[in-house]
Amino acid sequence: MVAFGKKLKERQLEEWQGYYINYKLMKKKVKQYAQQMEVGTQDRRHVLKDFSRMLDNQIEKIVLFLLEQQGLIASRIAKLDERLDALQEEPEISHITELREAYRVAGQDLLKLLYFVEINAIGLRKILKKFDKRFGYRFTDYYVKTRANHPYSQLQQVFKHVGIGAVVGAISRNLHELQDRQGRSYLSIYDQPALPLQDPVVDSIKAAVDRLSNSTNFLNFLAQHALIMREELPAPVEEQVDDSNYHFMSLFLNLANTFLYMVNTYIVVPTADDYSMSLGAAATVCGIVIGAMAVAQVFSSVYFSAWSNRSYFRPLIFSSVALFFGNLLYALAYDLQSLWVLLIGRLCCGLGSARAVNRRYISDCVPLKIRMQASAGFVSASALGMACGPALAGLLQTKFKIYKLTFNQNTLPGWVMAVAWLIYLVWLCISFREPSRENEENTQQESSQVQNDTLEKGLHQPLLITSLEKPSDEDDPEVDDSEEAAEESRLPVTSMGSAYRLLTPSVKVQLLIYFMLKYAMEILLSESSVVTTYYFGWSTSSVAIFLACLGLTVLPVNILVGSYISNMFEDRQILLVSEIIVLIGILLSFNVIIPYSVVQYVGSGLIMFVAAEVLEGVNLALLSRVMSSRLSRGTYNGGLLSTEAGTIARVIADGTITLAGYLGRSRLLNVTLIPSLLICVVSIVSTCYTYNSLY
Repeated sequence: MVAFGKKLKERQLEEWQGYYINYKLMKKKVKQYAQQMEVGTQDRRHVLKDFSRMLDNQIEKIVLFLLEQQGLIASRIAKLDERLDALQEEPEISHITELREAYRVAGQDLLKLLYFVEINAIGLRKILKKFDKRFGYRFTDYYVKTRANHPYSQLQQVFKHVGIGAVVGAISRNLHELQDRQGRSYLSIYDQPALPLQDPVVDSIKAAVDRLSNSTNFLNFLAQHALIMREELPAPVEEQVDDSNYHFMSLFLNLANTFLYMVNTYIVVPTADDYSMSLGAAATVCGIVIGAMAVAQVFSSVYFSAWSNRSYFRPLIFSSVALFFGNLLYALAYDLQSLWVLLIGRLCCGLGSARAVNRRYISDCVPLKIRMQASAGFVSASALGMACGPALAGLLQTKFKIYKLTFNQNTLPGWVMAVAWLIYLVWLCISFREPSRENEENTQQESSQVQNDTLEKGLHQPLLITSLEKPSDEDDPEVDDSEEAAEESRLPVTSMGSAYRLLTPSVKVQLLIYFMLKYAMEILLSESSVVTTYYFGWSTSSVAIFLACLGLTVLPVNILVGSYISNMFEDRQILLVSEIIVLIGILLSFNVIIPYSVVQYVGSGLIMFVAAEVLEGVNLALLSRVMSSRLSRGTYNGGLLSTEAGTIARVIADGTITLAGYLGRSRLLNVTLIPSLLICVVSIVSTCYTYNSLY
C-alpha cells in the first residue's frame, strides 16, 4: 500500500511544494513525542504546546500563500475586466472567444487553488487524528475550538475560504456576459438566478467548493441521521460533474416510497388491539400484529440491499406490489375472521420494505451538490409518515358495508393503504427512470482510490477525505489497530460476518445504543393503545392524536439539535446526556403511584421519545464517522447494519408486549419497561467505559 505521505507528495503541484503542510515532518515529530514521553524526558503539557505551535506555523504558511494566490488571480480577473469593457465599443467574435478562454484559464487556476486547500485540509485532519490516537488525548477538539473562534483565526481561512466565493462570482458573471453577448441578451446572472451558467469550468469550481463547505449544520445533521453512507468521490484532478443518473421525479418517487411505508407502519398502531380482539385474540396480541412487519423487514432489508446492486426500479415495483397485497389481506382478515390472514398481511407488508433501496438510491444516483438535501428529505419523509400514520387512523372512525366487505376503523387502514400503494405503483411505472448502471460502474472504477469522511464538528465537519486518508503500515508501522487494518482493502464486504468483523468497539457501542432507543420507542408506541385504554379509557382517536403529536416532534427536535445544541456541545456529551434522559423517562413511566395519571404517562412518554430522537440523530451522526469506509457501499453496508439492529430491536419489543400480556394488562406496563430499563443502563455503562478507554 502506498503511504499517505507519498500520496500527498504525488498530489502536490511541483511549483507549490514548499507551501503544502509538511506532513512527513509532523508525523516524525509525533513519533518523537511518543518516545520522549515513554522515557520521561517530556511532559504532556510541553508536548501539547510545542505541537500547537508547529501546527500554527504550518497553517500560517498555507494561509499566507493562499491569500497571495487569490490576489494574483483577482489581479488577472481585473485586467480581463478592462478588456471586457473595451469590447463594448468594438465587439468582435474572435476577441470574445479569446477573452472567454482567458477567463476559463483563470478558473482552472482557481480550481488548482481549491485543490491546494483541500489537500492541506486532509493533511491537517490526518495529523490531528494521528496525534489523538497516539496519545489518547482529544487534542483535535481543543485545537479547532481555540483557533476557530479567535478573532484573528487563520484556521477560518482554510475551512471557510470566504474570498474564494467572490472570485468564483466574478468568473461566473463575466463568462455569462460573454456568452450572452453573442446572443444579444442584456440580462446578467443576477437577473436570472434560476438559470445558472452552463460552463464546465464553473461547474467544476462549484463542485469543489461544495465539497469543502458542503451544507448547513441542520442538513448535515439530518443527512447523518439517515445514515446514508457517502460513496467515494472522484479524485480532484480528474473530477467531472456527471448528473446523467439524476432524475428529480425518480428521487421524489423514492422519497414517496419512504413516506408511504412509514405511514403503513404506524397507521395500524391505534387500532391493532381492537382488531385483535375482534378476531378473538387478546388485546396484547397487537404486539405480534405490529411486529410481524418488522420480522419480515429483517429479511427483506438484506435482499433489497443486494437487489439494489443491479436495479432500483424493479425492487420498488416489487415493494409496491407486496405492500398492496399485504394491506389487502390485512383489510380482508376482518370479514374472513382469521388472525392468520391478518398476520400474513402484515408479513407481506414487511417483505415490501424498500428502505435499503431508498438509502442506496440517494447515495448512488443523487449528485453530491444536492445529496445532503436529499438525505434530509429522506429523514423528513420518514418523520412525516410517522406522524401522518396515526393521524390518518384517527380520521378513519366510520363504519359501513359494501356487499360483503366491512369498512370500519380496523379495516379502513388496510383499504386506504392498498389504494395508496396501487396509485403509487401506477405513478412509478409511468414516471420512474432507471439509472444507467454502466455510468455508475465507470464512476466507481474511476473513484476507487478516494475516501470521504468528516472531521468531528463545526468548521472541520465538511472536510472531504480522499484516498490520501488511507492508513498504511508503510506510513507508520506502529499504528496497526483493527480499523486501519480493515481499511487496507477498498472492496466492499461480501457477508454479514465480514461486516461484523470490521466493527470496532466504539461502533458496536453505537449499534447497541441504536438497538436500545429503538426498543424503548417501540415499547412506548406499540403498547400505547392497550395501556391508555386500560388506565385512562382513551378512544382510538385520542390514541391517534397522542401518537401523531409524538411524531410531529421529530423535525423540530432535529432542527434544535442540528442547528444549535450540536454547535454548543460535543456529540459524545449529547449522546451520554440523552441516554440518561431516556433512562429518566423510562423510570418515570413505571406505575408505582396509584392511581396512574395521564400527566405522568404523557409526560414521561414525551421525555423518553424526544430524548430518544435526539439520541438517534447524534448516535447515527457519530456512527457515520467511525464506521469503516468499506461499509459505505455494497450489499452489507452501514445502512443495512443499522437497519437490522433497529428492526431486530422492534421485533423483540413487540414480542415482549405479547408475552407480557399473558401476565395480565395490569402488569403489562411495568413488565415491558423492565427490559427497556436494563438495556438502557447497559448502554450507558458501555458508553462511559468505551469512550473513557479511548479518550
